[in-house]
Amino acid sequence: MKHGLVKVAAVSPKLKVADVEYNVKAIQEEIVKMAKQQVEVLVFPELCLCGYTCGDLFFQPFLMERCLDGLRTLTEFTKGSSMLVFVGLPIACEGKLYDCAAVICDGKVLGVVPKKTLRGESYETRYFTPAMDGGSGVLVPLWKGENAVFGANRLFTVGSDEKVKICVVIGEDDRASEATMVVNLSASSEIVGRAKYRRTKMQAYTAKHVCVCVCANPCATESTTDEVFSGHNIVAQCGEILSESKPFGTGVAIAEVDVERLFCERVNREDLPQSEIVDADDCSLCNQSPMPFIPTEEENEETCETVLSIQAHALATRMTHIGAKTAVIGISGGLDSTLALLAVVRAFDLMKKDRKDIIAITMPGFGTTGKTYQNALKLIELTGATLREISIKESVLQHFKDIGHDPAVADITYENAQARMRTLILMDVANQTGGLVIGTGDLSELALGWCTYSGDHISNYSLNCSIPKTLVKHLVAYVAGKSEEALSKVLFSIAGTDISPELLPPDAQGKIAQKTEDLVGPYELHDFYLYHIIRCGCSPSSVFALAKKTFADKYDDATLLKWLRNFYKRFFSQQFKRSCSPDGVKVGVLSLSPRTDWRMPSDASAAIWLAEVDALAQKN
Repeated sequence: MKHGLVKVAAVSPKLKVADVEYNVKAIQEEIVKMAKQQVEVLVFPELCLCGYTCGDLFFQPFLMERCLDGLRTLTEFTKGSSMLVFVGLPIACEGKLYDCAAVICDGKVLGVVPKKTLRGESYETRYFTPAMDGGSGVLVPLWKGENAVFGANRLFTVGSDEKVKICVVIGEDDRASEATMVVNLSASSEIVGRAKYRRTKMQAYTAKHVCVCVCANPCATESTTDEVFSGHNIVAQCGEILSESKPFGTGVAIAEVDVERLFCERVNREDLPQSEIVDADDCSLCNQSPMPFIPTEEENEETCETVLSIQAHALATRMTHIGAKTAVIGISGGLDSTLALLAVVRAFDLMKKDRKDIIAITMPGFGTTGKTYQNALKLIELTGATLREISIKESVLQHFKDIGHDPAVADITYENAQARMRTLILMDVANQTGGLVIGTGDLSELALGWCTYSGDHISNYSLNCSIPKTLVKHLVAYVAGKSEEALSKVLFSIAGTDISPELLPPDAQGKIAQKTEDLVGPYELHDFYLYHIIRCGCSPSSVFALAKKTFADKYDDATLLKWLRNFYKRFFSQQFKRSCSPDGVKVGVLSLSPRTDWRMPSDASAAIWLAEVDALAQKN
């Protein structure tokens, strides 16, 4: 420390999940870089030695042993350096597994700090034990001849300077005590609005505690099974953001913090704003807009760009990890496949891959109309993807013959056979080209079960699975408004087309006869219901009251209740489709992934919810 200044950094190295040796080398490279910049306090993300998203691999003793080997290698690597380095890893102590931060400096482990508050919704409680207050006298064995003090309330100093007292926290923890600096090893995934929340939280936290906070998060190389991470790192002091690595940016935030200023601020503490930390769950619960998923005009560009960036980085990470050569996607000329293709294009540009390796397949069937067909062809051409046109008519007719179905009977078999044939084609073309089938179904369809089981319900990676239909349309229009004229025209045409699976023949004029919203209800209502029922936990009567107030000039009570009942009925009866849905990235406050966000039995009864809706209908 010189002249009261301490140089600190939060860094997100590019990791490989469960590949400890690779991760140790990546961390070593970052230590060397930061040493050249004279960094004195270096913070890496939570569980960075193995990756935060290891899941049930945390049950493997072999992985835990490799993590300790990695810690030993890193510790020896720091010999001769006064830099204080904080790394995350799982450590077993007294028969229990803890999510820990190891503090290393000059070839020694100064201490091990376990995480105090676990997040149940992310399955942390499945693997780890929360730390108890105290316990600082316990010694945890690391390797032969090396033990470390284990405890959640330890303070560390920069060298011999007692002025800089550092408190270590992992994840959400409002605990600064007498520390002048808080280092936070975190693993916060990226969704819409979360970057703003992190900034607000850091400003409030450091203002309230009159301290410095250095927060490190994983980057996009973590697993993208259901979430994506962005390497959004922040250094803040006394309510001010000193340095920040933007989401999906460099992953490096470096700043010189003024320790002398902290002492001055604490002397005059009564003049400081006593802000409370923002509760993440309060960010949008009061949103009573008729379109709760649609951003405000002020937030529109940032939100739309965040969604598209999350999709692109998630897909790029998945394709890179499995070595996929192509992305295979069915293009119908409808909203969902259009948005997915736009995200795939961004992912390919991000990976610097030729867009010709995007295999875009249009598969005309019995219900395909001229408008959607032409829009599909133009969209594929203008995005630079490779067009393949494969009609499903003959193959589906042969299938009808095989199973003994009369093609004149346009029933559920008639419809679903087409959806499953399209999925079969996509999967086989992916096998031909060494590719990945991109799912296009959206959150609203998942909520309603409006997808064909083992048809459009299945893919290798689902890009739109946490994006509701109203936002899908909004995003397509957003991209249209920023595109060159030809592509803009096609995108606006798609955004203005009636939503339809196009599985039944067109009408006499060749136009869409099967309109989804006539069958399942208006998506603006279903998205409104979805938000308030699942995100906010509202009862049927509360949702109805909100809907009456919000849509008073558009829908009468009978219509609102009709579609509310339909939502509950479909949501409960179609859970079995969500229970085996493929991997797909979360982009906003709501997801129905059976692995992370929505764990509901497929046989749950909707009886009490439907009974309340029916009672409301009798009253109204």
